[in-house]
Amino acid sequence: MLHLFLGYGLAMLTALFVLGGDYLIKIAADGDLPLTSRHMVGGSLIYAASAFLWLVCMRHATLAQAGVAFSMFSLLALCGLGVWFFDEKLHAREALGIVCALLAMMLMVRIA
Repeated sequence: MLHLFLGYGLAMLTALFVLGGDYLIKIAADGDLPLTSRHMVGGSLIYAASAFLWLVCMRHATLAQAGVAFSMFSLLALCGLGVWFFDEKLHAREALGIVCALLAMMLMVRIA
């Protein structure tokens, strides 16, 4: 069971790296020269690091478990990032999506 929780922890860490990359790429996209900005380069490097973390994650969890965990953590983090840093609105449909992601995660843990 500890092996599985390590996999979930690595999935969360991977999602945080992707979140950091997404944040920088969003800043680049809102700028004048998105493809050549330092934010785009930084975001791309963080994405590369997340690929390594994903590899390590999949050594500790099944692909299905890691995929659901990563998706849930990413969904929650990206929704929070949009609301808190980019003043985006969280509508009922997105809130329902978050609930569904949490339910999927609970189902995957029960299967393990």
